[in-house]
Amino acid sequence: MMISVRAAAYLALLALLLGANPSSAGALDDAIERYRPYMVDGIGDALAGVRALRERAAAKDLAGAKRAWISARAGWERSEVFTAGFVPELDALIDAWPNANSGFHAVEARLFGAGKTDVDNDAAALVGHLDDLYGKLRDMPLTPQGLLDGIVRLAYEVGESKADGGESRISGTSLDDMRNNVAGIEFAHRTIFADALRAADGGLADTASAKIEQLKTIVAAPDLPHVDIPKLRRVSEELVIVLQAGSAKLGLQRPTLEAQSR
Repeated sequence: MMISVRAAAYLALLALLLGANPSSAGALDDAIERYRPYMVDGIGDALAGVRALRERAAAKDLAGAKRAWISARAGWERSEVFTAGFVPELDALIDAWPNANSGFHAVEARLFGAGKTDVDNDAAALVGHLDDLYGKLRDMPLTPQGLLDGIVRLAYEVGESKADGGESRISGTSLDDMRNNVAGIEFAHRTIFADALRAADGGLADTASAKIEQLKTIVAAPDLPHVDIPKLRRVSEELVIVLQAGSAKLGLQRPTLEAQSR
């Protein structure tokens, strides 16, 4: 019995020295299940929007199809915290960019670029892929590490590849993309990580929350030309650094900017 007690004490001390919170793992797993309904709702909204898009396009209602596309994108962009890391194959089929041969951007090019409603094949494929993803969400294994990676990766993307005009250039909705990305980042951080980080390091927790609030303020600009791009890049990079610093406090590996399941 003494060996067991000493081993447990040693492991607890080691975790403390490494900056990890030994009780955070279970709390984070519980928090993920509170986050899961948000995933389901986001992809459900995207799926409903693309189904409406297909109906409007079939009726030759170009304006209605465009509105439905924009609505579908909102649900998708809020969900990008988890898509690239946990369902990379479906992510590539649904949101391929800059190679827009399929998914949202193939439809965008026809609706907004060519002003055509002949998108049924691409829209049908998009419905199928989103429906496939939606069916996986309730039982999909999720990890705190993968979701923290997703938050960090998306925060960096908002300040880099999306800050110069973004991926939805043809539709002119790149600022909406960024707003919905930031909303997804905020919800995932607040629901999964904020309390555990606060328990481990209140200063880091306050800084992370403040950086997210700054991002929200920046992307609340009336249009893309009024976004302070240098500040957006700086704050997104600062958020990445703060979350990377907080990872050890949560007992997690340093987040990577590469899309991979962990």
